[in-house]
Amino acid sequence: MNRFRIGFLPLVDCALPVVAREMGFAAREGVEIALVRDRTWAAVRDRLTYGQTDAAHLVAPIAIAMALGLDRPPQPIGAPFMLGLNGNAIAVSAALADRLDMGMEAEARPLGERLAGIAKEMAAAGRRLRFAVVHRYSSHNYMLRYWLAACGCDPERDVEIRVVAPPLIADAFAAGEIDGSVVGEPWNSLAVERGDAVIISSTSRIWSRGVEKLLAFRAELLDERRSEVEALLRALYAAGQFAADPANLEAVADLLSRADYIGLPAELIARGLSGRLVCRRGEEAVRVPDFLVLHGEAASFPWRSQAMWLYSQMARWGHARPTAEGFAAAAATFRPDIYRSAFAGTGAVLPGASLKVEGAISAPLGAGSHGGRLVMGPDRFFDGRLFDPDEPFAYLAQDGVTI
Repeated sequence: MNRFRIGFLPLVDCALPVVAREMGFAAREGVEIALVRDRTWAAVRDRLTYGQTDAAHLVAPIAIAMALGLDRPPQPIGAPFMLGLNGNAIAVSAALADRLDMGMEAEARPLGERLAGIAKEMAAAGRRLRFAVVHRYSSHNYMLRYWLAACGCDPERDVEIRVVAPPLIADAFAAGEIDGSVVGEPWNSLAVERGDAVIISSTSRIWSRGVEKLLAFRAELLDERRSEVEALLRALYAAGQFAADPANLEAVADLLSRADYIGLPAELIARGLSGRLVCRRGEEAVRVPDFLVLHGEAASFPWRSQAMWLYSQMARWGHARPTAEGFAAAAATFRPDIYRSAFAGTGAVLPGASLKVEGAISAPLGAGSHGGRLVMGPDRFFDGRLFDPDEPFAYLAQDGVTI
């Protein structure tokens, strides 16, 4: 067996490596998966950096930051497989939810504008709203900033954004340390069940096909163990097919509920897997379309244009310099070449391109592909903007960012 040590955080979107290990998909490909559980993304990153793990379930912008050498020496990283799209909820304290008097039933724009108005009012009174995200370089941070800014709230001045590890979000709400958060499941649901938070929206309402977790490797390992990596990707793909089947919901939730994975009740975990969220304690579940996409519609394909969009947000908020070299390095972190090599001749449907205009699909659309017909789901941004990877600086200029 070819052994891979994979670091992960206890989140619903760690499902694919868990399912691949527990349901025999890895063994079928001649792969042994050893899962290494951590509590913070910094720990997952550092284990990967220093060789304590071979791969990591990782937030996509952290992989890009590692490759770019932001805050630390650069570490060449390759991400040949996406572990899920979307999957994050936006929650606020019960007191703020009452003041908002809007929630999951509202569209992202009016909800965001109402929240922006409250935030600006509180900031003017000397007490900014405190929002938790899971890492400085996280899609959670960039989605929150994108949404607030588009709705008239300056995320640098009108609110305070701090980092809280996902397993501690519910405790932070209970302690009154935060007014809101953007985090993956099941930690929103835990805060809801305790009565300390209310889910008001999801990041899928901001970008309907938002890039989220990926499987990251040190670049040299991808070169040294290429055929073994490709076998692991095939095991994860099979796990995605299994996990995405509604008939397997209970089985997957039960697996993830184990103490060595997430360690919370299966009923809470099933909410995120199914996209049926209880937004306030005691209320009926609400279906959130595309809350978490684990498989299908090329969900596991590493689109380089998605990496470039993330880099645009890193540049927009001063986390990276807006340079052509930076965009190229971010794009190079995603490895569609390895993905295509792994699935050539398997019957998997492979996109014909590695870049696309992000936000351009408003309804299911056929796309150029190999191995079968590929239908892409809507990938719209809530404000209707488009990101053209051929014109990234024009996109940044719309936000006042210049080279």
